[in-house]
Amino acid sequence: MKPDFEKQGGLVPVIAQEADTGEVLMLAYMNEEAFDKTLSTGEAHYWSRSRKTLWRKGGTSGHVQKVRSVRLDCDRDTVLLLVEQLGGAACHEGYRSCFFREVDSEGEVRECCPKVFDPEEVYKK
Repeated sequence: MKPDFEKQGGLVPVIAQEADTGEVLMLAYMNEEAFDKTLSTGEAHYWSRSRKTLWRKGGTSGHVQKVRSVRLDCDRDTVLLLVEQLGGAACHEGYRSCFFREVDSEGEVRECCPKVFDPEEVYKK
């Protein structure tokens, strides 16, 4: 069974969660090709909405997501990947999780997740 890609114009949101700890690492999108590639390789593949291209998580950084489980929600329009995050970071800004900012009740923002690498070093352009 596959996600219902037609509901949202060919893309479905994907939550990547650390399999061992339950930590939410990131939210991305998949089209059918990315979904199929994820299943066939055992590594997370996503669709870049900004670049309009398929990408393998960790293709540049080496911070690959090994997929342990692929789950679909009840409406089949959201995917949950339980992954083993290699390299220590999921976020392209160098943090363990893309959700590295926490907003308190006063509206103040603080970093709540460790920075694991320097993006300028990893993504030399």
